[in-house]
Amino acid sequence: MNLARFYFYFRRAFTILVVWVCLAVAIFLYDYFTLLTNHALPADYDFQGAFIAYLLVALIAGFIGGVFTVNLMEYWLRKYKFWVALSFIIIAYSVVAVFIGAFGGLYLASLEHAMPMWDEKVFNDLPYFFTEAIFIKNYLIWLAIVVMTLIFLLVGEKFGPGVFPDYLIGRYFHPKKENRVFMFTDINDATTIAERLGEERYFHFLKDFFNYISPAITETKGEIYQYVGDEIVVTWKVKRIPFNKRPLRCYYRMLQLIEKKAPYFEAAYGTVPTFKTGFHYGPTMVGEVGYVKREIVFSGDVVNTAARIQAKCNELGLPILASEDFLKIVQPLPKKITHHLLGEHTLKGKTNDVKLVTFRNEN
Repeated sequence: MNLARFYFYFRRAFTILVVWVCLAVAIFLYDYFTLLTNHALPADYDFQGAFIAYLLVALIAGFIGGVFTVNLMEYWLRKYKFWVALSFIIIAYSVVAVFIGAFGGLYLASLEHAMPMWDEKVFNDLPYFFTEAIFIKNYLIWLAIVVMTLIFLLVGEKFGPGVFPDYLIGRYFHPKKENRVFMFTDINDATTIAERLGEERYFHFLKDFFNYISPAITETKGEIYQYVGDEIVVTWKVKRIPFNKRPLRCYYRMLQLIEKKAPYFEAAYGTVPTFKTGFHYGPTMVGEVGYVKREIVFSGDVVNTAARIQAKCNELGLPILASEDFLKIVQPLPKKITHHLLGEHTLKGKTNDVKLVTFRNEN
């Protein structure tokens, strides 16, 4: 796992940890003030001890959930039918809930008896803890929180990295003008491969291809705009200069990932996918459209031009092409990546010629 991939998972795990701890504190305070308001608190209630126990349980749950459990559950949802995956999720959650609940129960019992957690008398009280209403209530509440977390992650994945939060806050409810980079990537000789593999095997071929290049997109903060047959369209917001290199890094990372999986593709399909890519940069309008099915849509010349640039790859016999506008925003180029000017070229549907450039990796 490279550094960017590690950072992606670390950031996600840390976010889950923080959110879950905040939710745990909110639930604890709600329960406390509800009991306090209704004069239902026991006379010997230890607020500090109960709060520390709840916080420790939340920290352990957040760490286990963010680092291990959520990733495993997400994997099950990808691999199995929903009801099978849900059964595995509930079993895994129950095991973790009992483990974490046991820790919290032992801590509270140790406070009550003023004895160490490993004392026999403390352990003897543990079975009763799992029959108390507080454990059952928390079990159900946190099961709902875990499921909602998974739904949030899966829906976010459906929209693509970085898009779902914008959708939730209504960022594009009204159209906005943004400067963006668009990358169109298309598999070479797709028709020939499809004819040889047949419909079902070709579908799995495409699925594997898109799955294996996805880490390059998430690592470089790309937003997947569309899958169109054997083509994927990715976009990036243009920000400060260091971040503008991400689209180019994405392309070369995709090459590395497919090269790494070459033995698998050769064994499974008898061919290793190669692809052509076109880049363009410019202003575009972005906003939500649709009534029955809402989507965030980009419109403008930059999108059409990027598609035409990619289509020009076959004619020029090059795997990567970009506009001169794109070249300007990625300067200086990443180490050992060089550019080569190709002059002006006519693109289908364009009145004016466009200056094109290609890139080479000198590694």
